[in-house]
Amino acid sequence: MPASATPPQAEGPLLSLNSIEVVYDHVILVLRGVSLDVPRGGIVALLGANGAGKTTTLKAVSNLLRSERGAVTKGTIHLDGQRVDALTPTEVVRRGVIQVMEGRHCFAHLSVEENLLTGAYTGRRSRAELRADLERVYGYFPRLKEKRRTLAGYTSGGEQQMTAVGRALMTRPRLILLDEPSMGLAPQLAEEILDIMRRLNQQQGVSFLLAEQNVAAALRFAHHGYILENGRVVMEGQAAQLANNEDVKEFYLGLGKSGRRSFRDAKHYRRRKRWLA
Repeated sequence: MPASATPPQAEGPLLSLNSIEVVYDHVILVLRGVSLDVPRGGIVALLGANGAGKTTTLKAVSNLLRSERGAVTKGTIHLDGQRVDALTPTEVVRRGVIQVMEGRHCFAHLSVEENLLTGAYTGRRSRAELRADLERVYGYFPRLKEKRRTLAGYTSGGEQQMTAVGRALMTRPRLILLDEPSMGLAPQLAEEILDIMRRLNQQQGVSFLLAEQNVAAALRFAHHGYILENGRVVMEGQAAQLANNEDVKEFYLGLGKSGRRSFRDAKHYRRRKRWLA
């Protein structure tokens, strides 16, 4: 079952990016006037080819740009109506925003359960509360309970991705920034990860900003989508509308009105950039 057409409504978006620009090394302009909203209880897909600026957008929100000599030089980022673009990454996490990095990034020398427990460092909790949080994670990821004493470095790529998402869930987040969760995973396992994202959204009320190259999969699970091209938002809309848009189908899914297109045709379409004309 796909995600509902619209997420639960509340006054004002949870996250709002307003015409932000991001520059690396003081000279390289990566994002150009990007604006987007993530509603409370919503799943928003950030789509685009490799290098379009998806990861940079997530890092602008989590404020991890500084470690890569990047900075938001224009625009504002608001969480719950309050500016957060000047906060430290730790302060952003304490406000309920956590990023799951591309490539999983587990602590290979720690067990799966120890990895999960590192996500609880943001607040003081009793042992009973920690156990309850762990059982909640294991409820969504039963495979992790089976592997809880295994070193994370000896688990599969899918299990490491589950560990990374579970660790984020241990922070009791309001918003998870999920970067390329399907990368390097078999299609069936990627679908399982995205389905768990949807269940977390529906059952726990966690909002998601999902950066994903697999446009077809992302639009099946998201409520709304934004398409980035060369650091700019070039199209947005409800997920179902984007999935049925002829330009999106031709450019990202290799499908035109006459059926599947060849890679050579897709390259020609890329050069045309119909929506930027």
